[in-house]
Amino acid sequence: MMGSAGAFYAAHALCVLLSVVCVLLVAHWNSSYREGFAWDGTAKQFNWHPVLMVVGLVVLYGNAAVVYRVPLTWRASKRPWKLLHAGLLLLALFFSVLGLCAVFDFHNANRIPNLYSLHSWVGILTVGLFAAQWVVGAGTFLLPCSPLTVRTLVKPAHVWLGGAILVLSVVSCISGINEKLFFVLKSSTNGTKPYPQLPPEAVLANSLGVVIIAFALVVLKILSHKSWQRPEPRNEDEGYRQVSVDES
Repeated sequence: MMGSAGAFYAAHALCVLLSVVCVLLVAHWNSSYREGFAWDGTAKQFNWHPVLMVVGLVVLYGNAAVVYRVPLTWRASKRPWKLLHAGLLLLALFFSVLGLCAVFDFHNANRIPNLYSLHSWVGILTVGLFAAQWVVGAGTFLLPCSPLTVRTLVKPAHVWLGGAILVLSVVSCISGINEKLFFVLKSSTNGTKPYPQLPPEAVLANSLGVVIIAFALVVLKILSHKSWQRPEPRNEDEGYRQVSVDES
């Protein structure tokens, strides 16, 4: 058990490290190569889109998913960790929606069509599933009046869809990175080398995509490792009653 816990904390430390690298890379890309940030309908407003989507759909979402796996929390009441899980996911959803607002407002201000690319279709699907997952999860697992039979029925789908949304988030982000590079690195007329010549901006953005994939793989490994799953009471109904007694 101690060896398993040590392996978990090593994996979790890698997860946190990759989270920080993701945020630093996407922020550096848009501040240093794409002229920074604003909310004025210009390209600087668009720059909020990749930052907010990576922070929301990938970093916060992935870290929220592994909250239950921390061994030090297993002997404590599950209720506070449920609230932390739901709170982190709600914050991730807020950032994701704000990121969509940034790009839609930018497109409308510059008379650019919305939702014309595969990247945008996958992104909208991902955020839509994320919002539905959060609402159903909050109603099922946070409300005390939710019947145990409903929780038991929903839980497998909730767990599976959680992993699927993370995969879709990665697909959305890396396709968006590639699409952005194709748009901004067309030729030398914009002061940079074209994308096929792999200028420094392309190296940075491609590195961001690789780190995002690595982060998701670590999160999925943590979620799929059976010995890192939080032990549940044999009688789950008694477990819920015990939580209620502990909280009262």
